[in-house]
Amino acid sequence: MLPATVVNRVPRESLPENLKSVWDDANERHGDTTFVEVMGNSPDLLAWYKDEFYAKIFYGGRVPLRTVEMLRLRLANVHGCAFCVRNDTTAALAAGITQDEIDHLDEYETWSFSEADRAVLALADQMILTNAFGSLDQNLYTRLKGSFSDAQIVELGMISAVLCGMAKFLFVYDLVERLDTCPFTPPVSQLS
Repeated sequence: MLPATVVNRVPRESLPENLKSVWDDANERHGDTTFVEVMGNSPDLLAWYKDEFYAKIFYGGRVPLRTVEMLRLRLANVHGCAFCVRNDTTAALAAGITQDEIDHLDEYETWSFSEADRAVLALADQMILTNAFGSLDQNLYTRLKGSFSDAQIVELGMISAVLCGMAKFLFVYDLVERLDTCPFTPPVSQLS
């Protein structure tokens, strides 16, 4: 389902110069610039998301890139954000995650993932928006601790929280295309 936001969109020519390349990238990758155009109403927030969250924490933090890409892809797949899945699949492959691993994300406990991957994917399943009772219990903490420091475990949780919060924002504001499997669909009264 394609996005149909009610929020005013800022056309490319009215975006600040530093965000025009973000618009170009969204258009080239997805053919959909809704997110960037709506964020053009508050360009400082988009700059924060891109430059502070992604550049400094997601890509520049303590956790290996392959690990955060696997976490992000699991969240995107479960949440059903088509825009996110397309982008995150490309990024996951570039980070060294194989297509075979991507194809078996739903079977992470029984397929041939490493223990570190299994622990991170289990954490993702605790953090997803559809899990109202998610918990970092002693068992999951012990699994994570086998591969990650406490600083990395906290960072994985914070990255998950930001990504899940963004997913909620994207769906509530109807800023991205949804997969048919997306559990977050607008009320029937809004479908037209």
